[in-house]
Amino acid sequence: MKKVNVLFKEEKLPNIKFKNLLNHFIIIILIFITDRASKIYLLNLHENGTDIDFYIFPFLNIYLIWNTGIGFGLFSTDPNIFYHFLTALIGIINLVLIILLFNLDDIRKYFISMIIGGSFGNFFDRIYYFAVPDFLDLHVGNFHWFIFNIADIFITIGIICLILVEISSKNINKEHNAKNI
Repeated sequence: MKKVNVLFKEEKLPNIKFKNLLNHFIIIILIFITDRASKIYLLNLHENGTDIDFYIFPFLNIYLIWNTGIGFGLFSTDPNIFYHFLTALIGIINLVLIILLFNLDDIRKYFISMIIGGSFGNFFDRIYYFAVPDFLDLHVGNFHWFIFNIADIFITIGIICLILVEISSKNINKEHNAKNI
């Protein structure tokens, strides 16, 4: 009887892990679809002759540009060997993030999922268009931040949250080690 119970518990573990991975896969797909839908909508408007320069709020415009660099237009170049190198590097980073997703078992999985979902959206654009359509123009008066897109938002939030988790876990470890001394 005890062996059956142990086997039964072991059978449930992979099932729980699969459901957990499925949840993260759904997060990735939802972020990817949200990003793609926003870009497709604006690109269709642009194709039909609409000037993509909308003023939404005093601090936010919708203004379409094509970004050949990485996040927020950094390292923008013409599609050449450097562009293809960056694209390959982004692909490799995506693979590393997927491996991390399979190996983590804590809250960091959610943040990695956000980063992967956003990264897949921009990676798709880099391969399909050889550039990423950015359109969110955040500004204060005449000071404009980089123009970005929905994918960039999720990538940035995921990275910031990962940094905060790492900082807080190091602080907790320092406190724990100080109590044990």
